[in-house]
Amino acid sequence: MSTGTPLPPRRALAARLLLGAFAVVVALDLGGLLAGHPELHLAVKPLLLSVLAAWAAVRGGPPLLIAAAVFGWGGDTLLRFEDDTAFLLGMGSFAVGHVCYLFLFARYGSAPRRALPLGAAYAAALVLLVALLWPGLPAGLRLPVAAYSLLLTAMAFGALRLGAATAVGGLLFLLSDALIAMDIAEWNTPAPHDFWVMSTYLAAQYLLVTGVLRAAATPRAEAAPDQLRPPVGA
Repeated sequence: MSTGTPLPPRRALAARLLLGAFAVVVALDLGGLLAGHPELHLAVKPLLLSVLAAWAAVRGGPPLLIAAAVFGWGGDTLLRFEDDTAFLLGMGSFAVGHVCYLFLFARYGSAPRRALPLGAAYAAALVLLVALLWPGLPAGLRLPVAAYSLLLTAMAFGALRLGAATAVGGLLFLLSDALIAMDIAEWNTPAPHDFWVMSTYLAAQYLLVTGVLRAAATPRAEAAPDQLRPPVGA
């Protein structure tokens, strides 16, 4: 992936090693889930976004991007504990990460074509999903899940500003969290459930991070055409 000015050799090597490490921990995580070893998944889960955050930092990513990945790490770590408090705290950590992404999309992206019909489609999907899941959700989780779903959908829609690959990342994040909500509401979900949750989630985070890195490295005109002209008589 090209992200603008080439890195100095040592940083380039560090970036390659970190990206390789991310691939290894992803393989361990998903392989453990497929092989029926959830203890391996629990052991490596905190490494996933921490390594991705370190890679983004070495690549020169904006501070808000590093923060988004770190809050993803916080959500991953908290969701290892299976109780409602940890779930709410983990969801809150992910929510802060989504806010970071929204600021990044606004800063580096541009409004997509046909924004209005696309926004209507995302909004309709949000309303339909929350309406279907609402009766099956525990009473104490209904409002938090609905609020989080609204923010998540806004993030996914905002990802359209950085192009198709980043938009796919936003949609995969939606899908991953929808699978979690379906499981909480005791819907039948594709097996193995945790594998599909993590595979879509990890692909989403990678696409979002790389999309922001690419956009941040793309030169953008900072001045209007009139501002670029020299003063008369200069």
